[in-house]
Amino acid sequence: MSSEAMSNNDKLHVFMFPFLAFGHISPFVQLSNKLFSHGVQITFLSASSNIPRIKSTLNLNPSIKIIPLQFPNGISSTADLPPHLAGNLIHAIDSTQPQLKSLFLELKPNFVFFDFAQNWLPKLASEVGVKSIHFSVFSAISDAYIIVPSRLDDIEGRSITFEDLKKPPQGYPKNNIFLKTFEAMDFMFLFQKFTEDITGYERALQSLSECSYVVFKSCKEMEGPYIDYIEKQFGKQVLSVGPLVPEPPMDVLEEKWLKWLDNFPAKTVIFCSFGSETYLNDDQISELATGLELTGLPFILVLNFPSNLCAKTELERTLPKGFLERVKDRGVVHSGWLQQQHILKHTSVGCYVCHGGFSSVIEAMINDCQLVLLPFKGDQFFNSKLIAKDLEAGIEVNRNEEDGFFHKEDILKAVKIIMVEDEKEPGKSIRENHMKWRKFILNKEVQDKFIKDLVAQLKSLA
Repeated sequence: MSSEAMSNNDKLHVFMFPFLAFGHISPFVQLSNKLFSHGVQITFLSASSNIPRIKSTLNLNPSIKIIPLQFPNGISSTADLPPHLAGNLIHAIDSTQPQLKSLFLELKPNFVFFDFAQNWLPKLASEVGVKSIHFSVFSAISDAYIIVPSRLDDIEGRSITFEDLKKPPQGYPKNNIFLKTFEAMDFMFLFQKFTEDITGYERALQSLSECSYVVFKSCKEMEGPYIDYIEKQFGKQVLSVGPLVPEPPMDVLEEKWLKWLDNFPAKTVIFCSFGSETYLNDDQISELATGLELTGLPFILVLNFPSNLCAKTELERTLPKGFLERVKDRGVVHSGWLQQQHILKHTSVGCYVCHGGFSSVIEAMINDCQLVLLPFKGDQFFNSKLIAKDLEAGIEVNRNEEDGFFHKEDILKAVKIIMVEDEKEPGKSIRENHMKWRKFILNKEVQDKFIKDLVAQLKSLA
């Protein structure tokens, strides 16, 4: 449909096809809800086994159509596979190409929003007259540092090394952003071949290079220099949807957590959680737990373990001797899912120690709890740098350069800086910046305008 033919009353039809990880699925669902509320028809694609969780956990609008895709060997998400078998997941996604083409031809969407791994999708969509939109669930600061053509300009055909990744690419807009050794080494997996012929970096680069447009779960107010840099690198328009503030949960906080949190004064509780797919090693657990104990403040510590391990046994084995007895009146250690959004908005919670996942960061920033960032992988490193260095709205835990090890004193210092209410302390300006960005993110008119503008742009481009 031409731009002249599509009027304001015509309904856009959009496919959503995220990568099979709930850290990716969730932003696609949030964007779907917001686009649907502005009159866009949504068809959401995922593995059949993910659909109940998509419907229930993420409060998806029931009017949005969900189509199950068939994947080989029952593969459905990253939660089903250890990291060394990630290639199986890529193969599974690649196998959906015939299904995608049939759905394009049958349902004739205007656009398909897709993720980094489906490098083949822009060409397939173009063949049947569908425009493709690379929707990055990562921050622009991250993609601008790693997934740009100029990243390879300096290596002259040789294989990239972690030393190369410690430095930003040519033309990168900020000179205070760089990677430590352990961070750069973590990104080396992108330059390994998940499948026979192509690396993860090449997949993402091809996806960005060949798609019709790029959309970021961010905005120029927060990441302007990085978005501009990506536009120049790929020579195409980059659209923004804003940080995608999550919808308030439909349920209420469980009584046991409500009673426990109500025991403590406002802004005194530390909530420490790293998501469902981050597993700390024994030494990290010991240092983290001891650091929280040393603060003297009440805390909730969430520790998760691979599904083949017994959480109760692992907690007994890894926590410092006598720890649970010493903190029994002010500390809780939990394993498994819990109501994170509810806990973050409780008045007693004053600090959130997290891995820096972008969705988690936004959930903290819309509440009045300060951010202590302890990233463990991938874009988490850049999200933490964005918040701590660019926006100056949180603090990152100090780590060893080579191996990323942190000590209990590093945890204690970061929490004290962010939690101490003192006019002379460095935490004062951080708290003020946090409040400034909180007001911006919670401004419904501003956030609604991002979606309205996106819908208008899509109609003009359809």
